[in-house]
Amino acid sequence: MPQCEMCGSDRASLKTVKVEGAELQLCDDCAEFGTEVRTESTSSASTKYSTSSSSSKASRSSGSSSSSSSSSTRRRRDMFDDMDEIATDYDARIREARESRGQSREELAKSLNEKASLIRKLERGDILPPDGVRKKLERKLDITLVEGASDEDSDWSSDGSTTTTLGDVVKRKD
Repeated sequence: MPQCEMCGSDRASLKTVKVEGAELQLCDDCAEFGTEVRTESTSSASTKYSTSSSSSKASRSSGSSSSSSSSSTRRRRDMFDDMDEIATDYDARIREARESRGQSREELAKSLNEKASLIRKLERGDILPPDGVRKKLERKLDITLVEGASDEDSDWSSDGSTTTTLGDVVKRKD
């Protein structure tokens, strides 16, 4: 007889329940602590995301065409889109700017109130500059270590949007 994975009681039938992100086999008493997961049998024609077997068959037949059209859809914005990207040649920029000023690594480090080993690692490209150090370097050496706006940023502009929303169609009665 199967055992409930939460309370350990022997029960004839158990439910698959998601509790705090983990799927567990639970008895009816313990099932209230999570949300029941409906598992589809592998012989069924439906997929986990479809609501009927007929829509599943249709989505499978058009699967190749939908995958190519999904690549043109816009992705969601996330926190990394707003972050500055460090230039790929940041190490060369730092070294060239320091050398053009005639400073040694130790002198630059002392003027930035940082360690010379940090400057050495940055110039070798071993580490990325932390934001505070990057700003100090940019001010002191009069350089920029971040990349400009990328082409992907233009994807977020709503000027060329061809999607019609409800707000475009409905007229409010005020």
